[in-house]
Amino acid sequence: MRASERARPLLCLVTDRHATPTPLEEAVAAAVAAGVDWVQIRERDLAGGALLAVTDRVVKAARRAAEARGRKVCILMNRRIDVALAAETDGVHLGFDALAPETARGLLPAAARVGVSAHDAQEVQAAADAGAGYAHLAPIFAPLSKPATRPPLGLAALAAACGAVIPVLAQGGIDASNAAQALAAGAAGVAVTGAILGSDDPGAAAAALRAALDAAG
Repeated sequence: MRASERARPLLCLVTDRHATPTPLEEAVAAAVAAGVDWVQIRERDLAGGALLAVTDRVVKAARRAAEARGRKVCILMNRRIDVALAAETDGVHLGFDALAPETARGLLPAAARVGVSAHDAQEVQAAADAGAGYAHLAPIFAPLSKPATRPPLGLAALAAACGAVIPVLAQGGIDASNAAQALAAGAAGVAVTGAILGSDDPGAAAAALRAALDAAG
């Protein structure tokens, strides 16, 4: 993580177009305008041209919104390195069935960001050893945007994972009411889906999260 990004806690929006009543690119733009720093495009039921088309729209909308507020936004592609390259995103986020971080780095531009999903401190450390630049640890609490598939890890597990050498973003059940707890446990920021996209006003929801993070950070 770059020094400039350590000045305030990170707010990452992980997309799911099924979770929002608003067109995805509009919801993402509103969230970025309200203070989202990173956008991870995660539309796993799409492939090929359909995925690239959605990604292109989201990338353009997010970058326009960031430019309008005089900031930059980091856009990450979930798993699909080919789409990341075609859409010129800023990096990739790798899941459990994706390439290893060191392999992904060999396929991407040198400045690309590479992150991973993890479920415990050991997986975070292994990712760091393999060349990942950050990790999402999930689920900290019960997810807001989908049914739970595993028990929540809790804040103690988050604190243990934050002892690794790479920044850890807390994910799963995070909203404005508990984001400060994640930061207190050592997280560099939070990653959310439902807390923003599940709202009728994604911009207001993102602003509330941004305010909670800034107050706690």
